[in-house]
Amino acid sequence: MNTISTSGLEFKRPVWQNTVILTLGFWLSASLILDWVIMPSLYVSGMMTQSSFATAGYTIFWNFNRVELLCAGLILTGFLALSKSQFKGINRGIILAMVMLAIASVDTYLLTPQMSAIGLNLNFLSAVSEVPGNMNLLHGAYWLLEVIKLAVGGTLFIWSWKQ
Repeated sequence: MNTISTSGLEFKRPVWQNTVILTLGFWLSASLILDWVIMPSLYVSGMMTQSSFATAGYTIFWNFNRVELLCAGLILTGFLALSKSQFKGINRGIILAMVMLAIASVDTYLLTPQMSAIGLNLNFLSAVSEVPGNMNLLHGAYWLLEVIKLAVGGTLFIWSWKQ
């Protein structure tokens, strides 16, 4: 759907397509920075030994999850708006955008509150040195959703870029 202008070589995309591309780029890069730079840095620096690690983690993820919800809503809106044009396979894009919104919702309303609640209980039981099995299960679910989010988001980004 790219057009070439007569005044020079210039590609024009619909505004919603640019919005989707920029939002996906921001969201995926922010997720990678949070997951592979910020959280490992906090862990290595001794965050887990501090009495306020659950509160700090909850604050970080509470804010980031709200940004994720906004990004997911914007991406879904962009694909719904693009469905009015002649893009190939837009229905798959809408479904994948809905998957991204579902992942952001599960992270926001299920995983983060549960992990924070378990973490706060660990603060009160300072003699306990083991991480409960529930926390490991929740971390596993979080990482699985992150991998799915990055794969789906990358697919949407590449698909949007090539259109």
